[in-house]
Order: sequence, then structure tokens, then C-alpha cells
Amino acid sequence: ESATEKEIAAGLAREDAREKLAQEDPAKAELVKLRYFAGLTLEQAAHALKISRATASRYWSYVQAWLFHEINGSD
Repeated sequence: ESATEKEIAAGLAREDAREKLAQEDPAKAELVKLRYFAGLTLEQAAHALKISRATASRYWSYVQAWLFHEINGSD
């Protein structure tokens, strides 16, 4: 598997996880979409979502851990 194939697989896994997160917490899933897929900074995403940077930072910390667990499992 090439590096590009691994990156594509990781991106697809991330999108699948984001879709699952959207069912549980749409606001946090939107933050993931803006950061990973639109390439916005945390400040830009916070502005787009009309939340404070501190709230965006808390959300981001949570979703990074959530996505890691979802993609890599609990093994």
C-alpha cells in the first residue's frame, strides 16, 4: 500500500467517523468538517460556527480524542 493509498484510507475512515459523530453531536462534527475538509484554522472555524475560540478549542480537544478512539478502536 502506497503512502497515497494510506492517506486516502485514513481520510475515508475520518469521514466515516465524522458522519457517526454527526449523529451524536452535529456541532462538533461541523467543526471537524471545517478543520479537516475545509482547512480552516480553529479561529476561523469558531467564527464560522459563531462560537467562542475557547469553546472551539474544547470541542477540538474532545473530537480529536473521539476520532482517534473511533478510527483506531479501543485495542
